Amino acid sequence: MKIRAAVCREANKPLSIEELELAPPKANEILVKFAYTGWCHSDYHLVKGEIPIDMPFVIGHEASGVVQEVGPGVTHVAPGDHVVTTWMIPCGKCPSCLQGKGYICQGHFEPFLKGLLLDGTTRLTDANGDKVLHGNFVSGFANYSVVPAQGAIKLQKDLPLDWACFLGCCVPTGWGSVYNVAKVHPGESVAVWGMGGVGLNIIRAAKMRLADPIIAVDLEGSKENLAREFGATHFINNSKDDPVPIINEQIAPGGLDYAFEAIGDPGAIVQAWWTTKIGGRLVIPGITPHDADTALPLMLLPLHEKAIIGTLYGNISTEIEIPRLADLAATGELKLDKLISKYFKLEEINDVIDAMERREIKGRWVCKWD
Repeated sequence: MKIRAAVCREANKPLSIEELELAPPKANEILVKFAYTGWCHSDYHLVKGEIPIDMPFVIGHEASGVVQEVGPGVTHVAPGDHVVTTWMIPCGKCPSCLQGKGYICQGHFEPFLKGLLLDGTTRLTDANGDKVLHGNFVSGFANYSVVPAQGAIKLQKDLPLDWACFLGCCVPTGWGSVYNVAKVHPGESVAVWGMGGVGLNIIRAAKMRLADPIIAVDLEGSKENLAREFGATHFINNSKDDPVPIINEQIAPGGLDYAFEAIGDPGAIVQAWWTTKIGGRLVIPGITPHDADTALPLMLLPLHEKAIIGTLYGNISTEIEIPRLADLAATGELKLDKLISKYFKLEEINDVIDAMERREIKGRWVCKWD
């Protein structure tokens, strides 16, 4: 079948909007008609070549839609079901999976980076008959996609699909960073660098865990109202003020229990590190460009019993925790309606990239399919 998709053919070049040929699903795969796809900062990293991945590929990993067709062996979803797609699909056999850490599965990491489905092939070809790869198992910026069935989580039909797309990435990453990784307790102090989709969901989860204070840090002062809507008690514009003395001396004397860096920026990581107290934790769900590094003074790491913790996907189990988060989202508690700040069409996607470059995006911008 013919589909429309945004294809990344070369780093640091505009995405091309192309008509591609999509082959039908094979065993343990499904065909999904996407309804909404969120634009994520990780997509920006991929476009800029800051995360190494094979090209050309259809970009997008935060998508929701309706099942159209299922391949042999698929029993947990059927045509007509609403689903959210996931970009981490545990193999169940590698050392990480056997330790209950499917969120860092090693068995499926190679096809993930190579843009292939789990059988090592692609269902996409371009107008010249050349193969096009699947971005992050999802290929979310296409109106239709074939995805591994295990990467499709069935949703209740009363959950709006524009809310639901966030359950594929920013909600579980932010929520899991607080609940699974930091395990924040009531009354503990939290600060978050970066008020994108992940950062705002960290703020929301910290609020739900009754953290206090909850400090939002961002380069754009225009994000303050949204951060406070999600639960921030304080906001610091770190393009104007150094957050370290403000936090350590005024808001949380002595430093924070937890600092979260949700951007992947070396400078923000250093700031966040300096705000943690003795025994504090720096949790980093932000993806840093592959060629970036940072100079952290580590002498106090053992002396102050501090820790730096990386987390992928909030250490979640997709099959267990995404349905639970969907139930919570349906109550309005996660404020996913507030997360959406703009809808756009596929043909406008390069304008979205430019807007992110200029730091104009607040919350999440979402592609709305016909």
